[in-house]
Amino acid sequence: MNAQIDNAGFNARHAEQAHLLQVYSQYDFEPVAASGVTLTCRDGRELLDFYGGHAVASLGYGHPDAVRAISAQAEKLFFQSNAVALEVRAQAADKLAAFSGMDRVFLCNSGAEANENALRIALRKTGRNKILALEHSFHGRTAAAGAVTWGAADRWYGFPRTPFDVEFISRDDVAAAVAAIDGSVAAVILEPVQGIAGAYVLGADFIQAVAGACKQSGALLISDEVQCGVGRCGTPFAIHLHNVRPDIMTTAKALGTGFPVGAVMLSEDVAAVLGNGDLGTTFGGGPLACALINTVLDVIERDRLIDNVKALSARIKEECVVGPVQQISGEGFLLGLRCDGSAAPMRNKLLSAGILTGSSNDANVTRLLPPLTLEDKHVDALVAALKSI
Repeated sequence: MNAQIDNAGFNARHAEQAHLLQVYSQYDFEPVAASGVTLTCRDGRELLDFYGGHAVASLGYGHPDAVRAISAQAEKLFFQSNAVALEVRAQAADKLAAFSGMDRVFLCNSGAEANENALRIALRKTGRNKILALEHSFHGRTAAAGAVTWGAADRWYGFPRTPFDVEFISRDDVAAAVAAIDGSVAAVILEPVQGIAGAYVLGADFIQAVAGACKQSGALLISDEVQCGVGRCGTPFAIHLHNVRPDIMTTAKALGTGFPVGAVMLSEDVAAVLGNGDLGTTFGGGPLACALINTVLDVIERDRLIDNVKALSARIKEECVVGPVQQISGEGFLLGLRCDGSAAPMRNKLLSAGILTGSSNDANVTRLLPPLTLEDKHVDALVAALKSI
């Protein structure tokens, strides 16, 4: 990729400091163009993106179907709210219901917003006031989503109190988890693969036991698939790995391949508690977002991208336990490369070799969240880079 680079001396990090709040740790490069799985930087470097913008770039960058879809929709109808019905929105809901195996869909703008609504629905459905979440979880930075995010209260939560009672349970102790799910619990929210925790996979026995306990006690099971869903784990959604149908499922990130979008998917039984005015959003379900939802789901099916994820994930797990990598965790294209000690030196050396990876809350684990369109040649480059470290 040979993009024309303008303003070569411009420094975006310096420019952002003038007025933007400095609340993000940032890499020392600036992407100015991208194509496929390759980022082109202002200084001319090209990077293979094995991080996908926090698991967002499901179809990579500049995918022709996505570009055509958003361009055509923008020319036809750029925006209308939920005050009117739209064909493109109905199509998106139909496709997402079929892809997820759920009955009803509420479209919003982000993963945090999806989780916020899911939690509110669970509280309303059950009339209870306690939510169980898992240790090491991450569900978002808004009031309710942050309340069920492990460690938020000590680090950044900021609100004087949570909007409901919260209890965190171990992700490894089946008996303790089941014992905690009683008649006071409105819902259990979990990520089948905990991404920020270092691509930690919840065991099938754990998820199935939690699902059974929820059913017995009348609590709802919420599967947070914001990071691990939309084909990323080698199934439509990660909960499908365990043959469990949750009461509520949330997703975002990859669903719009870079365009802001979120979704809550519900069973018919849960949806029955909601009526006119109970949920709302100005921009959720807008025509541009819906056009991209349709495109992402169509391309995943047409190009058999879930099969691609499974095949290349198997290659990575088999061939990338080399150099500093001692073990690989995760599923599909949500993988953690575990080192014996800090993973930061490996990440830096991979970046120097032209490969972008991500960090995690586990200092020994580097995350891989590449586009679902990754190819064998890109895995070859990763393997070679790891062997050279």
